[in-house]
Amino acid sequence: MRHAALLLLLSLAACHPRPATPAPPPPGLTTPPPGTEPAPGGTQGAPGGSTTGHPDGPPDGQSPASASGRPAGPAPARPVTLVVGGDVTVGYHYEEYFDAQVAQGRSREEMFAYGLREVMPIVDSGDLFVVNLECPYTDSTQKLPKNFNFKARPELVNVLTAGRVGVVSLANNHMMDYGAQGLLDTLTALEAARIPYFGAGRTLAEARRPALLDVGGQRIAFLGYFFLGSRNIEPPQVYATDTTPGVAGHFSDVEVMERMLREDIAAAKARADLVLPFFHWGIEGNTTPEPYQVRLAHAAIDAGAAGVLGSHPHVLQSMELYRGRPVLYSLGNFVFGGNWNPRDKRSVLWRARFDSTGYLSSDVLPLRTDRYPEFPVQPVPVTGAEAEGVMTLLRTASQAPGLERMLPALEAGEPGARPLPSSSVRGGE
Repeated sequence: MRHAALLLLLSLAACHPRPATPAPPPPGLTTPPPGTEPAPGGTQGAPGGSTTGHPDGPPDGQSPASASGRPAGPAPARPVTLVVGGDVTVGYHYEEYFDAQVAQGRSREEMFAYGLREVMPIVDSGDLFVVNLECPYTDSTQKLPKNFNFKARPELVNVLTAGRVGVVSLANNHMMDYGAQGLLDTLTALEAARIPYFGAGRTLAEARRPALLDVGGQRIAFLGYFFLGSRNIEPPQVYATDTTPGVAGHFSDVEVMERMLREDIAAAKARADLVLPFFHWGIEGNTTPEPYQVRLAHAAIDAGAAGVLGSHPHVLQSMELYRGRPVLYSLGNFVFGGNWNPRDKRSVLWRARFDSTGYLSSDVLPLRTDRYPEFPVQPVPVTGAEAEGVMTLLRTASQAPGLERMLPALEAGEPGARPLPSSSVRGGE
């Protein structure tokens, strides 16, 4: 196999991340204001997050100056490392725990950092940290009628900044829990915090717009979609239309979803070195992907995506290497305030290396989502038997019929597979 096999728990050497900066506009276009960008095939619209830069980066559309005072040329491309996590809900129980701890004397700054504190050595080993943000940042009280509604106060966007999250997917079933106002408040909070986002917007064109980030001399395009096939119980208002806010995706038609996906990947590839779609899909609690997940993942790779990311089932699902490119059907829960004490606490961070040719290698870093009741809603790296349990789940799930062989080190008995992980990163009290 041309690509490197799954590398389990590479040493966490102190390689500090280089901040991702927004991609400049194509030649001949003027630089849009921060947080704005023309929609694919259209004219410049409302702020969308695609060009919202990292606060430590240069101003949008500018290059850092050289020591001589002249503008520096483009840095040569190098392999970049992405760290990717699953579902992040910093409202509900996270907000409840936050408030209780602050009432007992802990500082707000300490509690902003609490959720991601134990995984920061892993985050800092990469160039860009990517998660699914599964709650709106809003003070609205107008709920969308549905089974469960999540939200977080806008100040809790600081959980993302404290955790050095570099870009977030908004394409999920909870982003519209407080209607259009909740989404608009979320976009405002993220834009103020200079956190790029993708997968939702003020219109469907904006929701389909990629987040374009320059990382290590490479331009990476992120696309986000919410799709549950014929078993969708969410209200149709979750989805953006030509004139209303919402998330990207389709209510139930896989043909429409695949056509949208192929169009968006083709458009993004014209502007980026790497394209990575992030799906919210599958059946909650099911470790095996649905046939439509496999179809869409393979369609994305066939269309030129460098890999496919996934979330929603709240558990880990299969991982696959299709045509030499990785597919992660579900990364499971991460910082998930929707449940105090989840039954299944197995989770992972995925750390992957890409260069301008595409995927190079990756490693899976096993986590426990929480240590309730002492440390709720705080993922922590695990070792030994607990890590082995996570890897056993992934091995088993990844042998599902219809999937190409996953990265070899996940296959039981694969020749040359590395031992199960033992990490120097451990949870602290």
